[in-house]
Amino acid sequence: MKGWHGRILWIDLSKKESREYRYPSEWARDYLGGRGLAARILWEFLPRGVDPLSPDNLLIMAVGPLTGLTLPSSGKMIVASKSPLTGGYGDGNIGTQAAVELRKTGFDAVVFQGASRRPVTVYIEDDKVEFHDAEDLWGLDTCTTERRLREAFGKDAGIVEIGPAGENRVKYATVISQEGRSGGRPGMGAVMGSKGLKAVVFRGTRGFNLHDPKKVAEEGSKAYRDVVRSKNYKFWMRQGTMMTVEWAQEASVLPAFNFREGVFDDYQEIGGFKMEELKIGQRGCPKCNMTCGNMIRDAEGEISELDYENVAMLGSNIGLGDLRKVAVLNRMADMLGLDTISLGSTLAWAAEATELGHIDDGVEWGDFDRFKELVSETAYRETGIGNLLAEGVKGACTKVGKGSCDYAIHAKGLEVSAYDCHAAPGMALAYGTSPIGAHHKDAWVISWEVATDRFSYSREKAAKVIELQRIRGGLFESFVACRFPWVEVGLNLDYYPKLLTYATGVSYTWEDLYKLADRVYTLVRALWIREQGWWGREMDMPPVRWFKHPTTKGPLAGSRLDLDKYNQLLDYYYEIRGWDERGVPRRSTLKKLGLGYVEEELDKIVGLKD
Repeated sequence: MKGWHGRILWIDLSKKESREYRYPSEWARDYLGGRGLAARILWEFLPRGVDPLSPDNLLIMAVGPLTGLTLPSSGKMIVASKSPLTGGYGDGNIGTQAAVELRKTGFDAVVFQGASRRPVTVYIEDDKVEFHDAEDLWGLDTCTTERRLREAFGKDAGIVEIGPAGENRVKYATVISQEGRSGGRPGMGAVMGSKGLKAVVFRGTRGFNLHDPKKVAEEGSKAYRDVVRSKNYKFWMRQGTMMTVEWAQEASVLPAFNFREGVFDDYQEIGGFKMEELKIGQRGCPKCNMTCGNMIRDAEGEISELDYENVAMLGSNIGLGDLRKVAVLNRMADMLGLDTISLGSTLAWAAEATELGHIDDGVEWGDFDRFKELVSETAYRETGIGNLLAEGVKGACTKVGKGSCDYAIHAKGLEVSAYDCHAAPGMALAYGTSPIGAHHKDAWVISWEVATDRFSYSREKAAKVIELQRIRGGLFESFVACRFPWVEVGLNLDYYPKLLTYATGVSYTWEDLYKLADRVYTLVRALWIREQGWWGREMDMPPVRWFKHPTTKGPLAGSRLDLDKYNQLLDYYYEIRGWDERGVPRRSTLKKLGLGYVEEELDKIVGLKD
């Protein structure tokens, strides 16, 4: 088998043992790697109904057949598990040298089960696995942790770690690498912390086992050249995703004051051009020639790496219009191991709950000093309010009650990323049906939607969401590679099936790849149904706010979603996917996608329709 190693490293943290698992070759062909492989492993080996923070949960780090190759932005890995935030399938991708080194170890994934009684760092070098005591690292921030591990294992090692938020099982703690790379929004860092796993260090020497290395190198080099020659490349290198602030303001989708509005008066103070005034450098992931991490000195004189999502969620969404102060909150989140999107949403919920008198000891809009305190209190769960906010908006509003769930901005328990959808039903559908909960990475349909008929609830719009989910969430998350070369500078998508064929020797048409992507999405849906023990279309609904509370500012003031029309849009989506009116895959769809092995269990839970 070329292009894959066909091997999974299985590590039992309770017993401090490891073993090799050789997985069936059809798993590689039918799921590629990354998200696809992780979902297949979870279906096969995760005990149904397991507590996400128990030793029985599985934590998976997986790469794909394109990971680490000499092609644009291939230094990515997937971290997946059952989510403590949502109770369903959770994952995230992270750009890190650890992805390249994992691929070079000769394994396609590492699975961690059990839990260490004492904090541990796992060192993996090819087939060698070592368990190192991490008592001295427990409690340290992510930057200090990684610097100490580099002193011990070498500057070129691939390292992923957690901060205090993961140790304290904050439901939206992430996995961190390289002092600003973050992945696993649905609490993958909390799962890592529950296992006593402070860090994983990778070093590999085995290479990539490619079908045609020469062709991979040739096509990869062409792709790198095409990226640099793109007409958008120079401006991208100036601002990266930060250019989105001005675009979002103009389009009335910039989240402000807990997604009450789609515009923010002080948007220029947190935008791409303001960032350019303050910029001192940039950094990114391995194998990337369009680095997206823009660095500035924050209000405390420290370096903070910014992109659109963290700036919008920790800026306009909490009423803070000072980029250097936003950068402080972002740096704190990275060092503590908190997801910046969920953090920004949770802080905004706290500000609104304070304003309405639903909680005590909260925070007022734009109160930078109090927000700083709450970031720390949340990561350490050291106060009542910090402990509450560590649960995420769904958990917090459920505990508080008083109607506070009407302004808890999430889908399936995962906080919405930085696009307001009062006037964007297609993006609302993308959030509602995202396989991990409300996240933009699977179908960033909003730019297409704004440029076309943004107010429609058409079948074409549902089909566009699925098209993007197939490419972005089904394929790029399984290749594993970054979407930005295609999305941001227009790299031709046809590079990817060619590179896949040269890497593996398996010829994939676009029809094959779309079917593979549908298989991955439907398997993830099956995992959700199994773990929830029921299913209904309410699970695919976006936040209540977008239906109940119209905007009051900007050119689209008065906008809100129409519930009946959204349900029609959801019906179109289900029909195209081959799922029934509940959002449950039909028997015929399972058979067509080669997922017959999930049929019996789903039928027992929800009763499948033909």
